Amino acid sequence: MIAMNSFTFKGLLAGIVLACAFGQGASAAEISGVKLDDTVKVAGKELKLNGYGMRQKFVAKVYVASLYLPEKSKSFAEILKMDGPRRVTIVLMRDLTSDEFGDAFMNGLSRNVDNVEKAKIIPQISKFGEMFALLQVLKKGDVLHMDWIPGTGTQCEFNGKKIGEVVPDLLFYNAILRIWMGDHPVDSSLKTALLSGK
Repeated sequence: MIAMNSFTFKGLLAGIVLACAFGQGASAAEISGVKLDDTVKVAGKELKLNGYGMRQKFVAKVYVASLYLPEKSKSFAEILKMDGPRRVTIVLMRDLTSDEFGDAFMNGLSRNVDNVEKAKIIPQISKFGEMFALLQVLKKGDVLHMDWIPGTGTQCEFNGKKIGEVVPDLLFYNAILRIWMGDHPVDSSLKTALLSGK
């Protein structure tokens, strides 16, 4: 009888723990040990996980990227026109220098933004370059959020702390999105994952 009561108590306790976990927003997905929330809050608005995937270079895992939107969409053109906040989250899967990460970022912009559009966002690109310089070294497990906040601009957060200056132009945030979902994405399989909900 004592054993049965103990077993029942443990089962009940496990059920309570699970219920609490789901009540606080359980992870919707997991990839290579990185757990992703089904929803996040940005600027007081709830965003939904649109898609996520792994950025790989040859066989090396570089980072996990995830995209959060007010409403799910498989159309990049539609995403660019969305009202409300948006978020891209990067979770590092290996150590990188700020130069390595910054160079990859700038190369992605150059491949997906034409010269006319690039000329309009040169000051914003410069500000982002300064932000990468602040990071110095990025370690495996580090988390970078890049948020679009209407009425404010692009705000970045690194391991829970805001970094860099706010960049007010929506054109710049949409240029960032093109790194992963433009005509020449850094990783075509990652683009498919971000837009497919997988």
